[in-house]
Amino acid sequence: MDVGVLTVALAEESIEDTFSYLSDLGVGAVELACGGFVGDPHLPREVYLDDEEAQAELQSLLDENDLYVSALATHNNPLHPVEDKAAEADEELRETIRLASQLDVDAVTTFSGLPGGGPDDSVPNWITAPWPDEHHEAHEYQWNEVAIPYWQELEAYADDYGVDIAIEMHPNMLVYEPHGMLELREATGDRMGANFDPSHLFWQDIDITDAIRLLGEADAIHHFHAKDTKVYDANAREKGVLDTTPYTEEANRSWLFRSIGYGHGEAFWKDVVSTLRMVGYDGALSIEHEDSLTSATEGLEKAIDVLDRAVFESNPGDAYWV
Repeated sequence: MDVGVLTVALAEESIEDTFSYLSDLGVGAVELACGGFVGDPHLPREVYLDDEEAQAELQSLLDENDLYVSALATHNNPLHPVEDKAAEADEELRETIRLASQLDVDAVTTFSGLPGGGPDDSVPNWITAPWPDEHHEAHEYQWNEVAIPYWQELEAYADDYGVDIAIEMHPNMLVYEPHGMLELREATGDRMGANFDPSHLFWQDIDITDAIRLLGEADAIHHFHAKDTKVYDANAREKGVLDTTPYTEEANRSWLFRSIGYGHGEAFWKDVVSTLRMVGYDGALSIEHEDSLTSATEGLEKAIDVLDRAVFESNPGDAYWV
């Protein structure tokens, strides 16, 4: 199991400096962004897609720094009710899948997307309750008429290229918790799975290791984001956790994304690593830095320090004591 980094936190640095810096910190894997909300600072598709020379240069740079690519990332909304926006996200995703295949990368991380509440809407609609009845009807429309047909086609497309689609369960997207993830997987195919990011589940009061077991038993964890969250009870007791306060007004929010170790301690992350091994996941723990209380470099370095002590570097031997 390797400590990895989603490199968008270092977007202002060149790919050469980014790889060298992470290698010096002992990082084993990188997740590279290819468009959408995360941008494409280190892997623009127009440079690398279908260009064997550029791809060979990338591989040489990875080899030089003892790194490999755990996933390509493109986070956008291919289910957007505005056709042009949906088409742009769909193109990004399909091209990223093709590029992943050309680079021998196993997974593409993305969002499920979020449709409008009906065919005439122009704004995505995140529905969190079944009443009044029109909300239940809208939710059924989102799943049955938009999401499932789209992702059935994309799952087959990804399968043609031998690439897994790793959905980040994210509020304000149709799939935001593990049961929704399994529902989408069951309606599509095994190429669909989770980019398991605990940070979005903490504040929903979802037990992380239970969720890992649930998805792991279905072999539905394709990638893992290492990101922490802290719930600030003094605020949450007054206004709950569905908080629209800007992320930069830290003192007034019910929860914040935090660097690894600043929401949950080292013992928790060791339990996460152990549970991942129990369910057969032995891929990268890709650190995503989104902590507004510290710099990207300090946040990444502190996260690497915690995870370095948590990950297993060897395979288990025979249980000689049984």
